[in-house]
Amino acid sequence: MKQNNKKGWQKVVGIIVLLIGAGLFCLQLGYLYVQSNYQMAYIDHRLFYFINIACMICLLLAILLLLSTTKKFNLISTGITVLFIAAQLIMLSGSNQLVKSVTMLSPDKKHVLAIKEDLQTNEVVYYRPYFGIFARAQERLPASVAGELKVEWLANDIAAVTYQTIGKSNRQFIATYGDRGGRTSYYQVGAQIHGTWQGENVELISDPEGITITTDGETEHFNWENTQQFGTLAIILEKDNEAAWTISLDENFEVTSDMTQYTDENITLYRATMDDNEPVKLQRQSE
Repeated sequence: MKQNNKKGWQKVVGIIVLLIGAGLFCLQLGYLYVQSNYQMAYIDHRLFYFINIACMICLLLAILLLLSTTKKFNLISTGITVLFIAAQLIMLSGSNQLVKSVTMLSPDKKHVLAIKEDLQTNEVVYYRPYFGIFARAQERLPASVAGELKVEWLANDIAAVTYQTIGKSNRQFIATYGDRGGRTSYYQVGAQIHGTWQGENVELISDPEGITITTDGETEHFNWENTQQFGTLAIILEKDNEAAWTISLDENFEVTSDMTQYTDENITLYRATMDDNEPVKLQRQSE
């Protein structure tokens, strides 16, 4: 009886892993189709090889669990699987010499930042996720990258990517995944943050002349022509053709059609630097 129960469970598990393997195989076929017809790719280039490996392992387990095979056949099947996995890892290593993927989940696990860097040309492309693990190239970062990318989530739907160019200038790119207040129309972030904001050792004033930031007694002024907006959630302040600061709207910030301003709203100020630094929350003080 125990032997029959064991065989029964083996069959059930075998069928499950066989279905998983078949699903992964269909996923790979779907990937090849959308890649050629819709210019879409996996959010991380390494997924292609990992899925191939998982598919092969599932196939091997299904054979061992469902079929009554000889020991020699099992050894041959296992050897073929090991060789296949080794080949995939070698191909993955070669791919990593050409492309570097930066993939990060948002703090609430609802959004994925997907960036791919061509290591031969130093071009970096931001990918917008679609349909789970698939993504489409959305935007090329404006300058070639030298070194690592530094990623900081300023909110659950705002990711700041800081990097240095080959010429050693600081740049930032902001990936945004929503808006504030449920508006579908485009609005100017600079206009929404009009007023005075304060945080720990920081004061920010936004007025018709631009934005003034005072930190630890040092004051910087940025004209509106020196700002760059990303989506409807953040702007970058530039100085001497470099990114200096990012200002983003926190999740409690509500954009209204009548420009109503609330004192319990927050924005986040983040310095564009490759050094370790923390975003600073600011609260509205006056209109």
